[in-house]
Amino acid sequence: MIPEERLEQILQRFQYLEAAMAEGVSGAEIADLAREYSEIKPVAEQITAYRQLLTDLEDAEAMLADPDMKELAEEEIPALKVALPGAEEALQLALLPKDAADARPAMLEIRPGTGGDEAALFAGDLLRMYQRYAEARGWKFEIIEEQATELGGIKEVVAHIKGENVFARMKYESGVHRVQRVPVTESSGRIHTSAATVAVLPEAQEVDVQIDPGEIRIDTMRASGAGGQHVNTTDSAVRITHIPTGVMVVSAEKSQHRNREIAMQVLRARLYDLERQRIDGERSADRASQVGSGDRSERIRTYNFPQGRMSDHRINLTLYKLDQILQGDLDETIDALTADNQARLLAEMGQ
Repeated sequence: MIPEERLEQILQRFQYLEAAMAEGVSGAEIADLAREYSEIKPVAEQITAYRQLLTDLEDAEAMLADPDMKELAEEEIPALKVALPGAEEALQLALLPKDAADARPAMLEIRPGTGGDEAALFAGDLLRMYQRYAEARGWKFEIIEEQATELGGIKEVVAHIKGENVFARMKYESGVHRVQRVPVTESSGRIHTSAATVAVLPEAQEVDVQIDPGEIRIDTMRASGAGGQHVNTTDSAVRITHIPTGVMVVSAEKSQHRNREIAMQVLRARLYDLERQRIDGERSADRASQVGSGDRSERIRTYNFPQGRMSDHRINLTLYKLDQILQGDLDETIDALTADNQARLLAEMGQ
């Protein structure tokens, strides 16, 4: 049962925000109020709907004592009792603690793992999968750093994804993705297993991560390797090292000034993610078992081409629609991961 006093506190806060916004406040304050109002409004609406059901049920049960209304009450009460558990569950979901980063844009990083050229080709497949998913959801997908192989694979790629609830949807993609198929480079027709790592980081602003200029080292160097269209032969590549953590970021765009911007953007995201992981680690001694923990070493998914299936190992989900998934049809998988995570949080609330 949801504590009534908690529901009342939320409604009172919602009413205060409504009144404050109606009265009019200064520009900076109105932005903060509007943000909180938009977050709390869906919860207030669920509370109102839940309470209305309870009131309707109470009124209908009281009508049983009235001979003229008894028949109507007997018709209404079963329907109200059926609707009540769903309303309570919807309210519990609305009350779940929100990840403050869910509404943020995301930085996507993909790198090949074991498997040589085949792993690099698979990394390219994952990149195109996410590009198509972003396009289907109306997000803006911008590649800000890319190093390609001679066979058309990916050595490394960093992309910026902007849109509604990007991190909320994409955060479950972090981890090791494994592929089982016959590589284009394999003449004997043997199935190989290769892997690529995916990291999804919430975009961080300067106010989120304060980087002391004295704690970073910036080196310029000549870009090298196959690298594709973004690599050049000038000394414009920039490497930034965050000395306290050892986090290192390299950007090899054509403009040295742009490289500094990109590298700092990625560095902020990585440091912000490290802090989030530290806090999550303090909250849970068993983070590795949680969906969306972001553990980069965790094997989360297998793409089996001969069988046309995708298996997500975290929730034992298997779908035989590999072609559609690689075309960006990820909603069914992400919805299942989201629901599993919500179930875990609900169980924790009930403890």
